[in-house]
Amino acid sequence: MIRFDQVSKRYASGNDALSQISFELQQGEMAFLTGRSGAGKSTLLRLITRMESPSQGQVIVAGRNLNRLTRRQVAWHRRQIGVVFQDHQLLFDRDVFENVALPLKVSGYSKSHTERRVRAALDKVGLLGKEKMRPGALSGGEQQRVGIARAVVHRPAILLADEPTGNLDPLLSRDIFGLFEEFNQVGVCVLIASHDLGLVASRRRRIITLEQGRLIENREQRADVGPG
Repeated sequence: MIRFDQVSKRYASGNDALSQISFELQQGEMAFLTGRSGAGKSTLLRLITRMESPSQGQVIVAGRNLNRLTRRQVAWHRRQIGVVFQDHQLLFDRDVFENVALPLKVSGYSKSHTERRVRAALDKVGLLGKEKMRPGALSGGEQQRVGIARAVVHRPAILLADEPTGNLDPLLSRDIFGLFEEFNQVGVCVLIASHDLGLVASRRRRIITLEQGRLIENREQRADVGPG
């Protein structure tokens, strides 16, 4: 589903954000991307969404070499991916329904289809009944759930999350990770960038660790690792 083949990313400033990264995630797999701030996690996620292009190497997603996509194909590619951000990136002048519906409106879905999809997504994250509220009236955890609903409302094959629990307390963080696992259970490939090593260890999933732009770990956690 996602394959990096000797991928490097050097910015115009001369900074090497990633150096010779190679790994593969299978369809329906869930994994965690870890590393200190500045390790290259966000850059790696942007390469998957084609917000950035590699300086060297190849990024293959769903069998497509992202280096070879046309502008129109890039737009289509991004519609196959859901992205969840740490800071939610919600529109605070619009209600919850309108925030979640945005990807569907951009894609040209009908009003009736949009309503069904949005209600289903909000129900999945436990916010059905709050669709008319503005994000500013919600808690931080609820705002993150709105962001997750928006990321999955178009039923993407891949779900990426960049430090999605960075501003949440441990209990809310476990709830959010549980939601990601529910989406993974129905076949969505999930990759979560997180610095919360304790919470990551408790999930017993593949861990991909970066350090100064280099891959230093890529392993499956054993069943006896971390608390239940």
